[in-house]
Amino acid sequence: MSVVTSDQSAARRFGLGQAGAVCAALVLLLCLMVADLITGPAGLPLADVLRGLADGPAGEDRRLAVILWNLRMPQTIMAALVGCTLGIAGLMMQTILNNPLASPYTLGFSAAAGFGAALVILFGSALPVAMWIGVPLAAFAATLIAAALVYLVARYRGASPEMLVLAGIAVLFLFQSLQSLLQFMAAPEVLQQIVFWLFGSLLKASWTSVKVLCVILVVTLPFILREVWNLTSLRLGDGNAASLGLNVESLRRRVLVLVALLTAGAVSFTGTIGFVGLIAPHVGRSLVGEDHRFGLPMAGIMGAVVLVAASVIGKAISPGAVIPVGIITAIAGIPMLLAIILLKGRR
Repeated sequence: MSVVTSDQSAARRFGLGQAGAVCAALVLLLCLMVADLITGPAGLPLADVLRGLADGPAGEDRRLAVILWNLRMPQTIMAALVGCTLGIAGLMMQTILNNPLASPYTLGFSAAAGFGAALVILFGSALPVAMWIGVPLAAFAATLIAAALVYLVARYRGASPEMLVLAGIAVLFLFQSLQSLLQFMAAPEVLQQIVFWLFGSLLKASWTSVKVLCVILVVTLPFILREVWNLTSLRLGDGNAASLGLNVESLRRRVLVLVALLTAGAVSFTGTIGFVGLIAPHVGRSLVGEDHRFGLPMAGIMGAVVLVAASVIGKAISPGAVIPVGIITAIAGIPMLLAIILLKGRR
């Protein structure tokens, strides 16, 4: 009896430690979001930012209200939402593929979004919709098409991790080749627009895009929560998960659809942002372990931390011409990826 009580007490302390780590990461994220609001072309002191937040969008200081609520706040919130979305999608992808180097980009979803956006940028003048609507819609639709291609291959050959990775690599090269073809066909001024979108930038963020991504997160969240225990069980291996009554292939297909929706919503407004969905899950697991009850929120928070920090760094390096966050995450992600490879190799 005392042994059981001791085990329960240890498990409770471990759970409290995990919850404490999630709360500490959330505090770090909030601090970075405030720092992101402070930095920018028109530097704002911390006191002015706090006053502007307290006064709200209808504050008496109209210059402060416009800069804070119309320009910076949507970008900061979008950075947090996109980072959170990619972090959660990355953890689920690494779990179903049992591959530490997997991310939504492994399956070509980001390349598909880039192709969809480039297609509208190149031929948008012939479409009956405005560019600011057509580009994200095309990116979203192309991402879902890529997911459908991967799903069909996996369904035909069996949804094993190896088959999903191979199908994803094929889709990745397909859409990257199509991207290159469109860039070759584009005029110089159109090519510049395409390349800027592919860089990944928060400058396109607005309250409309924030609301759309919030809706996607709210819609997918119940389905993600339903798979928490299944994903945790899958970390024990396919055989052990199947012995617990889990249909592993069906789980992989369901999670693949969720990852496609999350990735499509994240990249359709901001463009290609790499390494967040790869790095955040590893950081999250190192802090809270393999239990997805804590791993999923931690991966989401760490993804938001990475992207908001990239936004702060980009503004600090070049306040006049903000460096796209996709460039910052790619540069910072390379040494982090090498560190992960070395640590995995030692283990």
